[in-house]
Amino acid sequence: MAIIGGGYSGLWTAYYLKTLAPDCAVCILEAEHCGFGASGRNGGWMMAALQGEQRFHHDQWGGDGAEVRQTILDILPEVERVLARERLECDYQRGGGLFAAARYPEQLEWQRQHLAALYSLGYDEADYRWLDSAELGARLRVAQPLGAIYTPHVARIQPAMLAFGLAAAVSRLGVTVYEQTPVVASSGETLTTPGGSMKAPVRVLAVEGFNSRFGDYRRRVLPVQSRIIATEPLTAGQWQELGLASGEVFSDASPVVTYGQRSADNRLVFGARGAYRFAGRPRSCFTGDREAFLEVRRLLLACLPQLQEVAVTHAWGGTLGIPRSGSPHAVLDPVSGFACLGGYSGEGVGASNLLARSLVDLILNRNSRLSRMPWCRRLPVSRALPRWEPEPLRWLGFRATSAVLGWQEAACAGGAPLWRRRLLGLAADRLNGLRDRD
Repeated sequence: MAIIGGGYSGLWTAYYLKTLAPDCAVCILEAEHCGFGASGRNGGWMMAALQGEQRFHHDQWGGDGAEVRQTILDILPEVERVLARERLECDYQRGGGLFAAARYPEQLEWQRQHLAALYSLGYDEADYRWLDSAELGARLRVAQPLGAIYTPHVARIQPAMLAFGLAAAVSRLGVTVYEQTPVVASSGETLTTPGGSMKAPVRVLAVEGFNSRFGDYRRRVLPVQSRIIATEPLTAGQWQELGLASGEVFSDASPVVTYGQRSADNRLVFGARGAYRFAGRPRSCFTGDREAFLEVRRLLLACLPQLQEVAVTHAWGGTLGIPRSGSPHAVLDPVSGFACLGGYSGEGVGASNLLARSLVDLILNRNSRLSRMPWCRRLPVSRALPRWEPEPLRWLGFRATSAVLGWQEAACAGGAPLWRRRLLGLAADRLNGLRDRD
């Protein structure tokens, strides 16, 4: 079997293929080096969550709510088992997550609505519970601690270390890893690289947003860039002032999507959703994005003004993948042998493990709980996954959505008149509804 892509999706797929079917010959074809893409360039959140999870509870997706919920919650225990078994070091710390309402009243309303939606899916206070302003302030000293959702189902990692560790683990299991080996063409069972061709009855596409070379699949998952900064190491006194003493990660309930963590070397790492390039071109180099990174820093200081005099020493970006369906997928065409997984919408650090296990059970034809999950499809990709609109509609739609969300953020944070904030909220809801429809 050949796996195209040496990020989390490809590495986890190879790992479970070899552990469940040790005699299976498996290779990974990676265009750069393992972890080069989003797997080594993210904010380090490992969540027991799936984007668009509510879709999998609906009857038309065939999901049993309790089974779906427990399968998702099993992500972190399963990863912890593998880390211990393979002795992988990645600065893993399961301190939970804080989804904070920290700067203006709308955030309080959004987070209350989000909590109600989680409870409607069957989660309870053991999974997600409300913190009032005092409880939030005791954990994270944001500018205006209005309240937050806390969940124990999030861990912090150093993302590149996990990718490098998994690459070493699969090599020990007998997986052949070819780095600097891009797949430049494919036809049936044949994959062509600059160094030659190979045949594989099963080909797994695990490239997430780096899909521009792969024909029709690039219309199924949209590459979007995120941007992340890291401060200089903070002192013990500065951390006492900020909080996060138990290793929590945090997010400010902003329309532009923010996320942060305390790294193992005591930096504050903070990111925000970035941009989309015309025709869905992925990115790995973010030099020249000074203004965009300054905007990320502005969002950080809006949450944590205590960091005003702290230097930002690192800045990077990554390309994630957003599917037209709004939910991740594990797809196998049993006739052609083509398989794919991805569409994590920025939550792939944890979701890639679950989707890889699901895809492996499909490939090995195991009648398991995972293979019955509603994100699994035994269909050709053309039937399993909807397509994004052609250009320039994708680019115009993304630009319009980003602009409205930016205006909404500025209006709410700046105390604009209530009518303007509500109007922008309705526009944002409408645009997001158009994006998320099946």
